[in-house]
This record gives sequence, C-alpha cells and structure tokens, in this order.
Amino acid sequence: MRITELLTKDTITLDLKSTSKADVIPELVDVLDKAGKLIDKEEYKRAIFAREQQSTTGIGDGIAIPHAKTNAVKYPAIVFGRSKSGVEYEALDGQPSFLFFMIAATEGANNTHLEALSKLSTILMKQEAREQLVSAVTADEILAIIDQYDEQEEEEEEEVTTPSSGKILAVTACPTGIAHTYMAADALKEKAKEMNVPIKVETNGSGGAKNVLTPAEIEEATAIIVAADKQVDMERFKGKHVIIVPVADGLRKPKELIERAMNQEASIYQGSGEAKKDNHRSERNGFYKHLMNGVSNMLPFVVGGGILIALSFMFGIQSANPDHESYNVFAEALSTIGGGNAFGLMIPVLAGFIAMSIADRPGLAPGMVGGFMAAQGGAGFLGGLIAGFLAGYIVVLLKKLLSTLPASLEGIKPVLLYPVLSIFSVGMIMFFVVNKPVSALNVLISDFLGGLGTGNLILLGLLLGGMMAIDMGGPINKAAFTFGIAMIDAGNFAPHAAVMAGGMVPPLGIALATTCFRSKFTKREREAGITCYIMGASFITEGAIPFAASDPARVIPSVVTGSAVAGALAMFFGNGLRAPHGGAFVIPLVEGNPFLYLLAILIGAVITAIMLGILKKPVNEK
Repeated sequence: MRITELLTKDTITLDLKSTSKADVIPELVDVLDKAGKLIDKEEYKRAIFAREQQSTTGIGDGIAIPHAKTNAVKYPAIVFGRSKSGVEYEALDGQPSFLFFMIAATEGANNTHLEALSKLSTILMKQEAREQLVSAVTADEILAIIDQYDEQEEEEEEEVTTPSSGKILAVTACPTGIAHTYMAADALKEKAKEMNVPIKVETNGSGGAKNVLTPAEIEEATAIIVAADKQVDMERFKGKHVIIVPVADGLRKPKELIERAMNQEASIYQGSGEAKKDNHRSERNGFYKHLMNGVSNMLPFVVGGGILIALSFMFGIQSANPDHESYNVFAEALSTIGGGNAFGLMIPVLAGFIAMSIADRPGLAPGMVGGFMAAQGGAGFLGGLIAGFLAGYIVVLLKKLLSTLPASLEGIKPVLLYPVLSIFSVGMIMFFVVNKPVSALNVLISDFLGGLGTGNLILLGLLLGGMMAIDMGGPINKAAFTFGIAMIDAGNFAPHAAVMAGGMVPPLGIALATTCFRSKFTKREREAGITCYIMGASFITEGAIPFAASDPARVIPSVVTGSAVAGALAMFFGNGLRAPHGGAFVIPLVEGNPFLYLLAILIGAVITAIMLGILKKPVNEK
C-alpha cells in the first residue's frame, strides 16, 4: 500500500495556528474529523493524549508523530500539518516541532496499513525529505514528495550480512507499534552502517514481530540492545549482555547504544523475567509498575461490572432478589453478569497480571489462582494484592532454583514444573497464612469505616478528593482510585463517591474558569477549556494537566482545594457509588441523593474556578 492512499489532500494543512502541544493535537484531530476519517472525535483525541502520557511523540529534528490505534477511527488515515513558527511539543531534543504526521489506525489495522505507516517513519528519518516538506508550497507538492521517497524505499529489511562474529542485535518496540518502533530500528541501522558495525534489528510492531532474531544469532551476538516501552520476549537473551532502554533512546542515542554494545557495557541478563532499565524512571519500575499492570488489566471488569450492578438498582434495591416483591428478571441478569461474573473475575485478574508483570507468563496461573482464593476466602482486594506479589516472586525464586537442572529439562519447566510448584506454593500460603487474617482485617476496616462519625467521614472525603487532584493521573491519584475500588469490593461505596467527585473537579473547574475569567487565559487556553467540560464530565482528570504544567503554582492549589471540598461534601451528603467510572453518566445511579452529589461536584468546580480567577494574572494578547 502506498502512503498517499492514507495521506490525501483533504488531510493536509500547511498553516497550523497552534503554538502548544495541548492545542495542536485538537487542531490536527479536527482535520481528520472533517475528512470523515473518525467515528468518535473525542474518543480518538483521548487516545492520542493517552499515548502522549506514555512518552512524547515529538521525536526531535522538528518532527512530531502523534498516533493512536483505536476503534474510534473509521478509516486508517494520516494527517499532515505544518507550522511556520513552530510548536512547543516537549520533543526529545527540546526543540519546537514544525512537521506533524498524525496517524489514525483502526483497532483491527491490517499489516498492509501498518507497513505503509512504518515506511512513513523511515522516510522522515531522511534530512533531505524533511527539508523538502518544509519548503513545499501546496498539498500536491507534499504528496509528490512522499510518493517520491515511497518509491525509493526497499521493501525488504536492510541488514549487514557480514560474518556474525562481533554482530550486534537489537529489538525495538513502542506501546502502539506504529511509529517509534520503526524509527528507532532505522536509526540504529543507519548509525551502525556509518560505524561499519554489523547489526540486525527485530521490530515488535502492531503487525507482529518482524525480522525475528534466531537462537543461533543470539548465541553468537556480542550484545543485545532492547529499546522498548512494552514487554518483549526476554528469556531468549539469558546469559547475554543486554542493554535495556526506552524506545526513545534507540531513536535519539543510537551511536551511544552501539558503542556500549560493542564494548559489552551491560550486565548479563539472568532470565529472571525482571530486567532493570538503564534509565531511572521510577514509575516504570518496581512495586508501582507491577501494581499498575494489575490495576489497568482489572479495570475493564470493574467498570463494566460496576455499572451493570448499578443499573440493576434502577429497578429497585432488592429487584435482583427472586424472593422480593420488587423482583425483576432483567435486574437479576444485570446483577448476575456484573456482580457474580465480572466482579468475580476482578481480583483474580488483578493478582494474575501483577504476578505476570513480575515473572512474565509463568506468573499468570499462580497469580490468578491466588487471587481467586483471596476472593473466595474473604481476603478481598488486599488479599488479591498479596497473592499477586507472592505468586510473582515465588516464580522468580523457582526460576533461580531450577536454573541448575539439565538443559534437556528446559522444555518442561513452563508447562509442568513452574505451574505445579508455583500453584501449590501460592495456594498453601494463601490457605494457611493469608486468607484468614486478611479477611479479619477487611472486616475491621469495613467496621471502622462504617462506624466513623460524620466529622471523620468528611476528613476521609477531603483527603481522597484532594489526592485525586495532586498529580492528576499519577501515583497519588492512582492510590486514591485503587483505595476506592478496594472499598467497593469490601461493600463500602462511600469512599469511591468522594474519589470520583474529586477526579471530576479539576478539568470542570478549569473549564469554568476559562469561561468566567476570560481575561486570565489566552485564546488557545479558552478553546482548550471547552474540551475540559467534556473531559471533566467523563471523569478524565488528565484534562487539567496542560493547564497545571503551564502554571503549576496557581493551578495545582486551586484544583486540589476544589477537589478536596467536593470529596468532603460527597461524604457529608451520604453518597455512595458502586460504578467505579463513568463520571456524569453514572450520577443517576449514585446511592443517596444524586442531586446533592452533583451539587458537591459543582461546588468544588466553582471553588477551583474562583481561586484561578483570583490567583491568575490577566494575559496580554496581541
């Protein structure tokens, strides 16, 4: 497939007006939407911003490639945008971006589309191509330039075929597998060619792994570079010098990585399933990484199940009970699907994916078994957390203990030894050690929360609401959200009502401020404020991040205060929430008075808006 089948005249804009990342993304999304390429513009925009949260797509050299693969895309497409003055895009080299290629891939994007997108990434690595795109005058010229380089691109992987002695191997992978994967691969290959170093690069893109490294090549390699922001198969590199870095380093630091690989400046990978990256971004390592892997995989079960349970109550609190006069068979079905099944899988999935994050695939089975035992034994959410970490580290220990077995037994480890020994060990510990005391602790916590007086409940709501706004999607926010889910599992629905109220306030308060105090915000901020109404109503706290990043000293205290007040009022009004997500859409399902719950959110948003109106200084716009 030619790139120009995805990039067309109606998806080209040569005069972007935006000057910031927060503004240029919606501007590019509007081009796609007007061209009829999207099903849901707002959902696609959320997917783009979610991808930016993982790592910036501003790759440097004046280029940004925001991209997302989502079912909000109707037709795979590319939009090209060019800024004459440059956009502050948090690029890897710290410089403004001038050329933008926004990639919209459908959830089921086929290999043909993905190969075209990877070819685009390769073209943008060429300086002369970038210069021609900057100087082009019309959309037809842009298409002609892309076509010219598209024709020159060879379809087969370019690889040095010199003797394998001294050869460097590499693996590249980014979360979506669309752009960075291939650009990092090309950067490594081009630099290796300049340095006369033989190299082979495996790409783990959306279409699957390509140019896969063979066991013989791995055995003879000097070292392996793994430039990846998602999980790749690491066990095959056991006993080799392995350099593990983010995919962005493969793109920006290819020479440094190749030199380190040639000098074997890397530790020998031990095959533990847990490798330490050379960068020191703590959010991707250790406890938090494993916990978030479990929580993120658990959320679909929690959200779907919770909302279905809440919907069943619209027929009456006892409507799912066949013995009650208000019984409704549809309400029973909703409750059974949401509570008995989706919620029943919540804790096993949490524990299984925590264990898998720690110990790779062998950790999944013992983690899920331990989580299921926690759920059935009354240990609940806390027991599931313990089961996940317990299973993960037991498997890591087993790998070390069984590493001395003869090579002939290597094949039976993952299918026999690891499952039997790990499930037995985790099961025994959960049955005899964990379940009973943790179950008793859960009862104590539930009784404690149930026995709190009004004043203490307000303090708890104040704390939870404020935590949701401090880092807006970061570890503190996630800690409060996770606590709310744990309380839902324990049958106490008030804390999560405070959590959701606190999470909705930051974008809503900022949106209100941009409407009421227009002189305190730039034109682009006022336009972005409109989007914040939607994000706040949808319980997407991250909508406030661009404003907080540009003026943290004024914005963060304002949103934390408003969110804390909203959380406290939700507790004071006696609200409870069984649905862990959904924002304004689940307010009718709130326990207690839904109108008072909405009032708590509105009061918090108004407080945030007023504080911003007082604290922020008027802006001067020419």
